[in-house]
Amino acid sequence: MSDATPILEFRDINTHYGAVHILKDVNLAIYPGELVCLLGGNASGKSTTLKTLLGMVTPTTGSVVLDGEVVNNQPTSYRVERGITMVPENRRLFKRLTVLENLQLGAYLRDDKEGIESDLERIYTMFPRVKERLTQRAGTLSGGEQQMVAMGRALMAQPRVLLMDEPSMGLAPSLVQTNFELIQQIHEEGIAIFMVEQNANMALSIADRGWVLQTGRVVLDDTADALLANPDLRKSYLGEVGGP
Repeated sequence: MSDATPILEFRDINTHYGAVHILKDVNLAIYPGELVCLLGGNASGKSTTLKTLLGMVTPTTGSVVLDGEVVNNQPTSYRVERGITMVPENRRLFKRLTVLENLQLGAYLRDDKEGIESDLERIYTMFPRVKERLTQRAGTLSGGEQQMVAMGRALMAQPRVLLMDEPSMGLAPSLVQTNFELIQQIHEEGIAIFMVEQNANMALSIADRGWVLQTGRVVLDDTADALLANPDLRKSYLGEVGGP
């Protein structure tokens, strides 16, 4: 990736909540079209990383860089307009709105009606179950169906980087594999994905690269294959990574 220009970067990011130092000299780079994952346990700083990328949290020092522009002081809406969108933890749909209304909200910054209709059709093709549920209230859907709607809503914003916060959380084990297959399908369309996930084995099985965050510091940074083979990762840190 050295010849490419990152879409989104952290340069020496430090983030605090009051006196508590959360992210410590974190450097990350997300390149066009790749799928990367951020792994770590509870209280490692994963959620703060996403919030800082989106502009929900302002770093104390360091730079958040979007297409070469430092955007530390730019609001979330500015970053969304520039192509950064998130599928939040636990989906966070508008439960009283219909599935279609939730999808349409994903395009709230767009005014190209024909393009919006075309993208809706693309979502229906990708998620046939979503098309069957268009008039239902989102709160009546199963967890797996809600995850599909949340991904569809994010895709309606035409993202260049899709941030995903714990996409397997709350899903039945039988749906986790399907969920990751859908994420891989989105990736194959050329959309860069930055995924925070506790299921290390599944995340690394479809990722290009990964980072491991521990108490706010990046302690491992490598290709997905190398991380899966890393004995420290397998034995000491992320015991859920399977293998002999």
